[in-house]
Amino acid sequence: MKIKVLHKDNARYEFIRRAVTEKDKLVDITGGAFPIEDLPAFINGTPPDVLIIDDATQTCLDAVESLNLRSPGVETLLISGDATADFLMRAMRTGVREVIPTTGSPDALQAALTRLMHKRGRQGGLAPQEGKVFSFVSCKGGSGATFLAANFAYVLACELGKRVALIDLNLQFGDAAIFVSELPPPSNLAELSRQIHRLDASLLAASMLEVAPNFFVLAAPEDPAHSIDVKREHVEAIVNLARLNFDFVVIDVSHSLDAVSLQALDMTDTIFPVLQLTLPFVRDGKRLLSIFRSLDYPRSKIQLIVNRYEKGGELSLPDLEAAVNEKVSHIVPNSYLAAAASVNLGVPIVKGNRNNAISKRLLEMGRGFVPAEEPVASAGWLSRMSWRQGKN
Repeated sequence: MKIKVLHKDNARYEFIRRAVTEKDKLVDITGGAFPIEDLPAFINGTPPDVLIIDDATQTCLDAVESLNLRSPGVETLLISGDATADFLMRAMRTGVREVIPTTGSPDALQAALTRLMHKRGRQGGLAPQEGKVFSFVSCKGGSGATFLAANFAYVLACELGKRVALIDLNLQFGDAAIFVSELPPPSNLAELSRQIHRLDASLLAASMLEVAPNFFVLAAPEDPAHSIDVKREHVEAIVNLARLNFDFVVIDVSHSLDAVSLQALDMTDTIFPVLQLTLPFVRDGKRLLSIFRSLDYPRSKIQLIVNRYEKGGELSLPDLEAAVNEKVSHIVPNSYLAAAASVNLGVPIVKGNRNNAISKRLLEMGRGFVPAEEPVASAGWLSRMSWRQGKN
């Protein structure tokens, strides 16, 4: 991939160059401190795949528009200190699809380049790294799947430094948001679905509750009657967009499987069926896993969770595994009082009671997906400007 950087000084160019080559040392990146009026001369010869303009202002946009008309194959990325709606709208009209703040981290620049390459449909170079999708599904109502989904998402975001979206797909009685925050969601999945024709990163951001700087929740409909507004194709579009802008997308799926739920499960990298060691859960768990096999989901996609586990019960883990023909991947111990306090306060259990046995197990699960050697992001994937703008 060929990148050209129009920069204001050598120090800024070096910052940009390091951020780009950190992800791909083979990228061809060059730069210069040309005036914006000399943009045609700067692009002279073979046009680059990506043009990065540092310290972009309103005065740059006419030249950028001319370039996009003349060389539509060039993707333009602006780095700017102007976060006004007017500037972003004008940039969009010139054909620019990525604007990141001057104060943005290398992560923001890398993520913007990834999205540009994804739009071009390119392979190699800075190939898009889509986020992983995890779905928690209850084998039977009352298993604690929502509690685990919400708290696991919090662990990935706030303990392990990843950018995480939690989507509540329990459309009729979803309440995942209250497990991690006392604040009311600004919108919900049904309202977003009714605007699906406008779906972009900014609209998604504006629809989500920001629990922490890198942890966002898309709530279920407030009114169960509005669940019919969410269609299978809406879920597909929303999850596809979310996985481009987050390291992990965690979905709380209703145990009543329908077209909407199955769409999410089809797109999921890892499914966590949640059950308890009682006969009704075992019976329904066996049925659910049988459905997954009929859908040709590979066994590597399924990680069975036993929740509220206590030793010495009438049913043992080997009994369960024999009954459902599936190995147990994770065991979450019973700690009812601590879990109830967490839910009642709207505070994730790891935040309120880090030494609790449930907290320790969720941290252990999270570290299984975020290896210790993997660098922790200092800021999220998506540029802070686009998300802040979307929420204002």
